[in-house]
Amino acid sequence: MDIEKNVETLKKELSFSRILKKEPMNKHTTFKIGGIADIYINVGCIKDLQTILMYTKQNNIPLTVIGNGSNILVKDNGIRGIVINLNMQKYKIEKQEKKAVVTCDAGVKNAIIANKLLEEGISGFEFAHGIPGTIGGAVRMNAGAHGIEMKDIIINTTYMDYDTNIKTYSNKDQEFEYRTSIFKNKKLIIIGVKLELSYAKKEEIKQKMDEYKKYRIEKQPISNPSAGSTFKRGKDFITAKLIDECGLKGYKIGGAQISPIHAGFIINKENATAKDVLDLIEYTKTKVYEKYKKEIELEIEVIGE
Repeated sequence: MDIEKNVETLKKELSFSRILKKEPMNKHTTFKIGGIADIYINVGCIKDLQTILMYTKQNNIPLTVIGNGSNILVKDNGIRGIVINLNMQKYKIEKQEKKAVVTCDAGVKNAIIANKLLEEGISGFEFAHGIPGTIGGAVRMNAGAHGIEMKDIIINTTYMDYDTNIKTYSNKDQEFEYRTSIFKNKKLIIIGVKLELSYAKKEEIKQKMDEYKKYRIEKQPISNPSAGSTFKRGKDFITAKLIDECGLKGYKIGGAQISPIHAGFIINKENATAKDVLDLIEYTKTKVYEKYKKEIELEIEVIGE
């Protein structure tokens, strides 16, 4: 792929997007890990997204879509082709008599919308305040915490397919299950989501958010870079508990470490490479299987080469 040529062509065709070439992905992931992306584009509007999709299809260029860079591990050799991040961040709050309807662009960060809803006395999104990333990413993986998941508050989700068609799925169409949805299984790009929330006193909402924040500080390794929870919960077991009982808390390979605070997290302790993390993942899987005959699954997505 001729990176220079593609960058120059796209600069002429895109109106509200920022294009970077040979961009280190460790600058765009919460893990602070990842090799070079050939071309990285911060997409600022729907028209630009459609232009990029048509361009990559016509020129047979690989396309990778990411959110805020949480929940992913980019491999050390980076990503070929074009990486896009949706940077549309508008939202609208409609207060009805018994409920509030909130419409968000996919690029809105969870913490930003949670704080705005607090100001408005709107409840139901407190659980997502501490989930790193964007609302689009949260929908895609059906993110959840404290017994609540995105599926519990979504009315519908608007998406674009790779032929640039814009469509909307109702809640039941999105095939929500534990940490997955139809968007993880099909080539569809979330561009917006509509939520149904309730009302509560601001002090009650603030109290919940403070409690959840305290829990995260005490129970999760937020002082070190990570991609969030590395492993999924098992159907009949708690994965972090098994890892802990294997004596793996604090175990390191290279710069990657199983968090001494929460065994379900792998952290970037000291300039870890993606290989360090992947080696530690395989070691952990092997040890848990040897002791308990349980297959543990990744919650994070591994991308790149």
